[in-house]
Amino acid sequence: MDSDRWRVAPGAPLDLSAVPTDSAAGAPGGGDKDETKAAFGDMLDTLREAQERLWAERGQSLLIVLQGIDAGGKDGTIEHLFRGMNPVGARVASFRVPNEEERAHDFLWRVHKQAPAKGEIVVFNRSHYEDVLVVRVHEIVPEEVWRPRFAHINAFEDNLRAAGTRIVKLFLHISKDEQARRFQARIDEPRKRWKFRKHDLDERERWDDYQHAFAEAISETSTRGAPWFVIPADRKWYRNWAVTRIVQETLADMDPRYPPAEDLEGVVVT
Repeated sequence: MDSDRWRVAPGAPLDLSAVPTDSAAGAPGGGDKDETKAAFGDMLDTLREAQERLWAERGQSLLIVLQGIDAGGKDGTIEHLFRGMNPVGARVASFRVPNEEERAHDFLWRVHKQAPAKGEIVVFNRSHYEDVLVVRVHEIVPEEVWRPRFAHINAFEDNLRAAGTRIVKLFLHISKDEQARRFQARIDEPRKRWKFRKHDLDERERWDDYQHAFAEAISETSTRGAPWFVIPADRKWYRNWAVTRIVQETLADMDPRYPPAEDLEGVVVT
């Protein structure tokens, strides 16, 4: 399957600096931008039909976890992916800095409430992984607190899977140079300046720390039932194609079915 090229094998060590960010491997036309973008229409139609069957079946659900460095393309990925979904059965849950109530509970409390119900597709825009990333890089909690969370996360995701939720985790992998270009574009375009904060430059100074934290979190929590995929994301069109292929293939493997219809023999609408 196309998705195998981006999948991180369970327990495999990961060096993100060795993973290309600008690949177009596997895309239509040998990685041609125009041919790849031309394929989006049929791909999104297929995605929409699979989502309809999932919603009608109400026996399974799909959770898509999106992570990446600032300007990695999470919002753009969601915008593209949701073009192929009916909003009745799809939603986005975003996780920002925990509020006072959330901090008074365990780190998974606020996350579990947002897990998809049967029939739903839910995208986590950032997620429970922030609690082994930001807290680590900024030393908000000591290692003896954040390191055991890898096991807690794996157990949490096992619990979701046991209840019928398929989990796909996507790391949008961009280069430091590409992040600089995207930051500058936000500064230069008045309509995009709201996306940029000076604090983003402070976070950029921690680039290497974040790369190490991402790599270890992915390696420790990519499992057979809840795999991580590292998506080369410098090229937005390729990122969108890769993410759509992964979701397509996942839904095809889930194989949701329309439920049996009532016996409508002899029913006539007048």
